[in-house]
Amino acid sequence: MSDVIVAPSTRDLDDLSKDLADWMQAQMPQAREITIDNLEYPRGAGQSHETILFDAHWKDGGERIDQGFVVRFKPISFIMFPDDLWDQQIEVMRVFHEDGRIPVAKVWWKEDDESILGGKFYVMEKKKGRVTVSVPPYSMSGWFAESTPEQRHRAWRQGVEAMARLHTMPVERLGFLKFDWPGAEQGLPQEWEKWSRYVDWVNADGEIPILKEALAQLEATKPGHTAPGLVWGDCRIGNMMFDANYDLIAVMDWEQATLGGSLNDLAWWITLGEQMHGASGFLGKHLEGMGTRQDTIDLWQGITGQSVDGLEWYEDFMVLKTCLMSIRMGRLRGQGPLIDPETIRKRLRMG
Repeated sequence: MSDVIVAPSTRDLDDLSKDLADWMQAQMPQAREITIDNLEYPRGAGQSHETILFDAHWKDGGERIDQGFVVRFKPISFIMFPDDLWDQQIEVMRVFHEDGRIPVAKVWWKEDDESILGGKFYVMEKKKGRVTVSVPPYSMSGWFAESTPEQRHRAWRQGVEAMARLHTMPVERLGFLKFDWPGAEQGLPQEWEKWSRYVDWVNADGEIPILKEALAQLEATKPGHTAPGLVWGDCRIGNMMFDANYDLIAVMDWEQATLGGSLNDLAWWITLGEQMHGASGFLGKHLEGMGTRQDTIDLWQGITGQSVDGLEWYEDFMVLKTCLMSIRMGRLRGQGPLIDPETIRKRLRMG
């Protein structure tokens, strides 16, 4: 397990404990003797939102209740994305938790009054399991690197199956993901509009002209396959939690969900997997037991029945997305862009 706290900001947890207990009393007026303990930040994950784990205890009608929770705060200054999809991420979690096709934590409460804890937040149930963290990379050290190939394959397979099942969710149940962005109808146009504006946002000063070049190259080669479908967003095994038997118990981090088409997620999973644990990965080392690109495609198609026409283009699109996020993350942490123009050119095979 990583010992590194990567949260964008931290606070006094003793003060938070008292404030949370007072707030929870207002949410549960029938509860008595509310106490909170075991507050901690997750280690090695949670870079975009301040997220804190805690346990709460209270009495209700004479019965003692012990419940684990997670409080997640809306970013105020550490803003990774130009689009505010705070309410949408909460609603996506509620829909999937009620639906049951994939395991998603129950959202207990949402709070919009910023005066209570210094910003908007929501509280969800705490699942008890293990996460493949990014800092340090899960393929280099920790429980997943030390697992057997058979154990890793079990987790990988359940992860891909869950990704595929979430892509079977009817878009009619996700109408809150229809946005008023110019030209942002369902399907690829929605996702394209979102990330085109990200280029403008990150490159407002024109400091990195290759971003516009990359966007133009991708636009000139767009595939015709633009069917709608849910985009989870940060679609990777690192945003899943597993129990001791390597069974999936939670799919997490829905902060950038759209209806931009499920091939965006498939490409994200494949590309990040190759970088983190693939045979040619440059962020970690190869892990036996993890499925290949074709293994992933076959398993995903067997569940979704969807076409993968144009997948290579979506993989290139995903590379641009991660380059943009690396640039933004570096600036937020005061390190400057974490990726240079030549690396972008090489990874997108630009002349």
